[in-house]
Amino acid sequence: MKFMLLIHQGTTPLPGTPEWDALSGEEQGEVYAGYQAVNETPGMTPGERMADPADAKTVRVEDGGPILVDGPFAEIKEALGGYLFLEADDLQAAVDLAAKIPAARMGGAVEIRPLL
Repeated sequence: MKFMLLIHQGTTPLPGTPEWDALSGEEQGEVYAGYQAVNETPGMTPGERMADPADAKTVRVEDGGPILVDGPFAEIKEALGGYLFLEADDLQAAVDLAAKIPAARMGGAVEIRPLL
């Protein structure tokens, strides 16, 4: 089975922010090590970290033409921060990997979607 894991940042501290700087060097190292371990999981295809939601644009089509508006239509706590793909035997393997993603324990969440 193939899965897409969508990382919702929530209140997870991000590098370059005051919240990140408030973490100890040990805590920052644990986050980096956690993501490295996730990236080394067999069957996992890394995605990319996404830019801040404030930099996003949303396109809708009305009267046959595109309308471009700033940002996503989501609460900032629901905004996606990144994604990855996993090929695994079952949903439990995806759940186990999602639980290892640092954002899931630091104020965010990971959504798992099976790919058709």
